[in-house]
Amino acid sequence: MTAVEDQSDALADEDEDEDDEVVPPVAGGDSEASLEEVLAKREASSEEADEAEEESLLTAEPDERVGVLPAKVAPQQETEFVCKNCFLVKHRSQLADKRRMLCKDCA
Repeated sequence: MTAVEDQSDALADEDEDEDDEVVPPVAGGDSEASLEEVLAKREASSEEADEAEEESLLTAEPDERVGVLPAKVAPQQETEFVCKNCFLVKHRSQLADKRRMLCKDCA
């Protein structure tokens, strides 16, 4: 199973858990207190889930981390420059102001 499938399964499980939390109406005027309790429980469960996810990312091997793609960064080529305004690497043909090193979009 891939990391993307694991993540989608985890999201599906979370959606199912949220649907299960149906609280019956309370007779009388104590509905505000029960609402506060439900919100506190939801907040506590979401914090626990966040902590568990963070812990799993810290203990996972680099290749197992969800959302982290291995990328190889190539060094800047002689035919490229970095625009001083938008900080994008562009081809020299996009250089509009050689003195200020601005691309055509930013000049």
